[in-house]
Amino acid sequence: MTMPVTLSGKRILLIVSGSVAAYKALELARLLGKAGAAVTGLLTAGGARFVTPHALQSITGRPLAQDLWSLEEEAARGHIRLARETDLVVVAPASADRIARMAAGFADDLAGAALLAWGGPVLVAPAMNPSMWAHPATGANIATLMARGVTFIGPEDGPMAEAESGTGRLSEPATLFAAIQALLSDTDHGAPDAALEDALDAAIAAQEGRPPPAGRRDSPSSFTDGNPHPVDHLADPTETAPSTFSASHAATQGPAPHAIRNTEPGTLPLTGRHMLVTSGPTHEPLDPVRYLANRSSGKQGHAIAAALAALGARVTLVSGPVTQPDPAGVTVVRVETAREMLAACEAALPADAAVFAAAVADWRPAAPATQKMKKPADDAAPPMALVPNPDILATLSRHPQRPRLVIGFAAETERVIEHARAKLARKGCDWIVANDVSGDAMGGAENTVHLVTAAGVEDWPRLPKAEVAARLADRVAEALA
Repeated sequence: MTMPVTLSGKRILLIVSGSVAAYKALELARLLGKAGAAVTGLLTAGGARFVTPHALQSITGRPLAQDLWSLEEEAARGHIRLARETDLVVVAPASADRIARMAAGFADDLAGAALLAWGGPVLVAPAMNPSMWAHPATGANIATLMARGVTFIGPEDGPMAEAESGTGRLSEPATLFAAIQALLSDTDHGAPDAALEDALDAAIAAQEGRPPPAGRRDSPSSFTDGNPHPVDHLADPTETAPSTFSASHAATQGPAPHAIRNTEPGTLPLTGRHMLVTSGPTHEPLDPVRYLANRSSGKQGHAIAAALAALGARVTLVSGPVTQPDPAGVTVVRVETAREMLAACEAALPADAAVFAAAVADWRPAAPATQKMKKPADDAAPPMALVPNPDILATLSRHPQRPRLVIGFAAETERVIEHARAKLARKGCDWIVANDVSGDAMGGAENTVHLVTAAGVEDWPRLPKAEVAARLADRVAEALA
């Protein structure tokens, strides 16, 4: 995976809560540090049962945050300073208990206090027993946090502790890394709201049995939700916590879709809209020097991103390994594998529309070799077990934050329309751009496409890829008008 320069100088607060998967946080911290990020580890009481403070601090190379009630820690840095001196908060792993505490707004430990004081982007990677993940209470807590702009990555399916298997497994560190890269692309956030700091300090003061700190505002107007009793508000899990995780700090750091419509005359048709585009191939490593991939130059996907940006959209382009130049005015997130691409796409939500033009590898090696595989003397092919990659189009078509318009691509060599219609129904998307690749479309300058929707099929003539992109962008603008 390519380590992006965008993490150089970025400050990340990594909260590790109680889960048997906490050991993965150490590898995540290593990847982030290698990419140039300054990582501060924060261990909850549960997290410290699985990861030692010494291990986490050794990897980050920075003092560990752990105890809200430590006078030394509070004097040296404190929960408010933790929130001020970061660009992203990552909770990985996030146990069911930690997610519930976040949803209720609890601030009785350092992790909860720091989260309430922080007004920027938050990435949560759940890890728990499949039954706990499926419980309605967990779903309600996640819905509450997503409504506040919190981004969730995973969990994944697979073997779990206690010989169980199902959904609840923490996403792999490389997948989390790709999501973090996406969240930190082109971020521009401010300091935590002072009123939230006042409310939090007043709550902690009340828990300690002392008056609010001198000089703090304690009138009802000083709280973002107008609640004059911050202690009761934070302590009662049946109430909704203050909107600490503002929707304005969602995955792509832009305002929520419903809040950014530009209605002034003369604006471009996609002004204020957020578009997600994928492009290029994915590379699935066989060993350190070989990989499994589809043929794709990225020309069409990059042209679509440029065309949408030209109509005024804010565009996030998630690109596999290509040699195409970055389109002007577009936020580009570079990934390598299908799992990294899915994580980056989920992190980029919410979006008004998504165009999945990437040629994603359908399979990946089950166990990539750690060293270059040598050719045997008898020329026998080495055994190679493959496992399916996540279906990015189907996943985003059924995602809780599904874009209003989801467009997939289908590269076909025969029975193009028939296969495209089947894919439209199978994936759950809105449109399929059926691409006839029986000639030299792969890597070429032109494409022959058919726009397949529930209403019918539009046959477009053979066109330069830039013209295909312009036509598709116009259709997107019409659909979202």
